[in-house]
Amino acid sequence: MILDAIESASRDELETLQASRLRATLRRRGLDGELRDLPFTVKDDLRAAYPLGLIAVPHSELVRIHASSGTGGKATVVGYTRADLEVWTQVMARALYGAGVRPGMVVHNAYGYGLFTGGLGFHQGAERLGATVVPVSGGLTARQVMLLRDLRAQVLCCTPSYALHIAESGVEDLRLEVGLFGAEPWSEEMRAELESRLGLDALNVYGLSEIVGPGVSAECREGRDGSHVQEDHFLVEVIDPASGDAVPQGELGELVFTTLTKEALPLIRYRTGDIASVDASPCVCGRTTARMGPVRGRRDDMLIIRGVNLYPSQVEHALLGVEGIAPHWQLVVSRPAQLDEVTVHCEPADGLADRDELAKRVRMALREGIGVGIAVELLEPGAVPRSEGKAVRVVDRR
Repeated sequence: MILDAIESASRDELETLQASRLRATLRRRGLDGELRDLPFTVKDDLRAAYPLGLIAVPHSELVRIHASSGTGGKATVVGYTRADLEVWTQVMARALYGAGVRPGMVVHNAYGYGLFTGGLGFHQGAERLGATVVPVSGGLTARQVMLLRDLRAQVLCCTPSYALHIAESGVEDLRLEVGLFGAEPWSEEMRAELESRLGLDALNVYGLSEIVGPGVSAECREGRDGSHVQEDHFLVEVIDPASGDAVPQGELGELVFTTLTKEALPLIRYRTGDIASVDASPCVCGRTTARMGPVRGRRDDMLIIRGVNLYPSQVEHALLGVEGIAPHWQLVVSRPAQLDEVTVHCEPADGLADRDELAKRVRMALREGIGVGIAVELLEPGAVPRSEGKAVRVVDRR
């Protein structure tokens, strides 16, 4: 596999292809008109149509079902035709290729398999490239480390929080070259931590089950300056979360995707809840597709503390800049009276640290980085819960 021609097409060529495919998608949904005039789709629309009420093909044409976790036991169910799986495989192969994965390389896949889209998405993309896939899934970390070492894996695929957990479990003599991390927001400070501990290039992969799964966008190894959106399959907008109006290019807003080639579950203007920016300038790698900045958080994860908007990723950014703090943390939200209160639970990297002095530096870093004072509780090393999947960053005790 080499760079697909569409990945280096001109903006005019990309937008012409998108317009043609958009018209076909709108017809599939019985819609017409300008995209900006059409209503948004939200997750509640999928929940209301549970399980398969929004499927646009005869159910006999579905070859796979996936689902994301839902509140109250009601999952968000997505379906795939054979053509949908082919698109998913193609965009994942592109993502892996852009990360430097080549035929014959050993890919250790520690994303969860099953209804979650992560494991199978990475699996089928790596196989398409001709890589050797080790389908470990999550958990049993000691076995993960053993297999990474014994099978001489060059590529690690998992959530960044689980990669950190693996790194703490003994990673001597590993041959890792690149890590493809996603499924949760993570910061540049976390990237530096992972690269230092695991000796690899840490790259971001973005996706969501409703659109296709992982592979909606991914960083390239050359540029590492935003994740390339697969624009021939997904049309991206960035809107003001409150008003729904478009924001200028490069500014933060809520990501909205329209699928351009999905058969089973075509979605029009789907509000992801993820906060990021988009830049359409060309990349040093030669790709001309728009690039997403890092996800700063989710619209529904935003906390308002004494009038200041706070995303969990801002806490990570501040914490990992404090020397002596381990990269494990949680925000605990409570409401002891009329107002919400937030306490940061974190832990020292060294059990012999001066805990009072370290907590003082953490409080100062948080105030400088966020603009508001936040309580800090320094736990014992290892006390912050580790994750084998998506990290639980916010504990709501209200």
